[in-house]
Amino acid sequence: MANRKRSIQMKFWVTEEEKRLIDEKMKQLPTQRYGAYLRKMAIDGYIIHTDMSNLKEMNKTLFSIGRNINQIAKKLNAGGPAYKADMDEIRERLDQIWQLQRRILSSQR
Repeated sequence: MANRKRSIQMKFWVTEEEKRLIDEKMKQLPTQRYGAYLRKMAIDGYIIHTDMSNLKEMNKTLFSIGRNINQIAKKLNAGGPAYKADMDEIRERLDQIWQLQRRILSSQR
């Protein structure tokens, strides 16, 4: 064993579901050996990281608008007046959404 090309052994644990997924992906390649497959994926595999901060900000804004619309709807259903300030706030928030969407779309080019 002293003449091994690869002298460092690595071990890790997986769940049954993870093992099943690894087996399924291995079937797509011509290898039957876990070591060869896992080594190839660890060295040449892709890591995809997506920045979701803009989407989180947009979701927060959408939630806020939805809350405001619900408050206005409750007020109107109870026979209360709709205030111009409420409508202005909704328009302002919608404008924020459009700006966020433009920023998200332009950052993905």
